[in-house]
Amino acid sequence: MSGSLQDQLLKAGLADADKAKKMAREKRKQAKVARKSGTEVVDENKEAARHARAEKAQRDRELNQALNSKAERKAINAQIKQLIESNRVPKGQGDIAYNFTDGKKVKSFYVNAMQHKQLSAGVLAIVKQGDQYEVVPRQVADKIAERDPARVIAQREDADVVLTPEEEDWYKDHEIPDDLMW
Repeated sequence: MSGSLQDQLLKAGLADADKAKKMAREKRKQAKVARKSGTEVVDENKEAARHARAEKAQRDRELNQALNSKAERKAINAQIKQLIESNRVPKGQGDIAYNFTDGKKVKSFYVNAMQHKQLSAGVLAIVKQGDQYEVVPRQVADKIAERDPARVIAQREDADVVLTPEEEDWYKDHEIPDDLMW
């Protein structure tokens, strides 16, 4: 089956020779008019194909963006997991229950006295790994919070003491000596 589609349809008896000649004549006539007037003949089929290619390219870009964001999220989760695994502080060996909230739920685990003080002082922080909670140093928790803030459950923020103008005025009369030794 070689030849043009028109020839194949004529041989199969699916098209008329007169109708095919009429369509070819009409096409030549349109092309001649377009050349003389300097306008382009808009081929609906070509325009539809161009539009379909543009839509497919847009869908492909959206799909690639979704795949890239999924891969990026997976890489971030792997980084967080590695940070937690390599820097976690052993817990569960103490006798003091440390309570914290995860959303609306109150959770607790047992720590020793030193860990309890460090958690209260903000030296240690609690992070979530899957459905488990781990204790890590504050610097590690800050790195985890940069990647995913929702993973850091309990971290005490040391708020700087801000004095009101009245308090500042009251303290201005009391100078602190330079040679003060603690």
